[in-house]
Amino acid sequence: MVNPGWRLLGPDPAIRAWADAAHRAAQDVLATTKEDWRCGGTWFVGVDALPNDADGAIADTPFPWQALPLTPEPLHRAQLSVIRPGYPQPSPEESPAAYAFRRDRDAAHLDGLLAIGPQKHRMVREPHAWILGLPLNDTRAAPLTVWEGSNEILRAAILAALQAHPPETWADVDLADPYQQARREIFASCRRIELVAKPGEATLLHRLTLHGVAAWRPDDSAPPEGRMIAYLRPQFASVHQWLTAP
Repeated sequence: MVNPGWRLLGPDPAIRAWADAAHRAAQDVLATTKEDWRCGGTWFVGVDALPNDADGAIADTPFPWQALPLTPEPLHRAQLSVIRPGYPQPSPEESPAAYAFRRDRDAAHLDGLLAIGPQKHRMVREPHAWILGLPLNDTRAAPLTVWEGSNEILRAAILAALQAHPPETWADVDLADPYQQARREIFASCRRIELVAKPGEATLLHRLTLHGVAAWRPDDSAPPEGRMIAYLRPQFASVHQWLTAP
């Protein structure tokens, strides 16, 4: 059976307790931050913005490892992703083509595959082990989107492109062409799913799953702060492990 690349977890009271604590911390972050909002003022990226400890605890509320199918490990500070009504809007930091892709294709991407240098070479510089999303407020607006089974297509495409290179050099190989070809195949053959989750639930993505954020629809509604999700993505030690682990 093909790995679908995603799971919806919960609801669980331990996840809800952490989400409530993170929501309170998120309000403080948004009130004091100097970070610019992207996409015409509709997206707060919030990388490493939440003040959780390495064990995941936030404001003395423990991270809900017992409610998750994950092995406890040291964590980075969680991303705080906030979306406002009207997302996305054109902005100077994106070309018209990039904006259209964000609007029409959810800015679908593979985490950890970064655009490097003026030529935008695509290289695996952040080999994540998994991607965990924890909703901090209750809204169906601008949900996380995934392409079911895309992780299998991307694994095969990237492994094929790297076969001629020693594993210790894989982080420096430009994968732009095979990545774009695989993404076209995914759009043509994989089911797009909107993963709507509430506080107390969590979304767990396989690290190789193509995913994005749906545009804010005219009938979407959310609390005044917008749609808030915390994301955690601990990393493997190598690109080889990123590609070959289950």
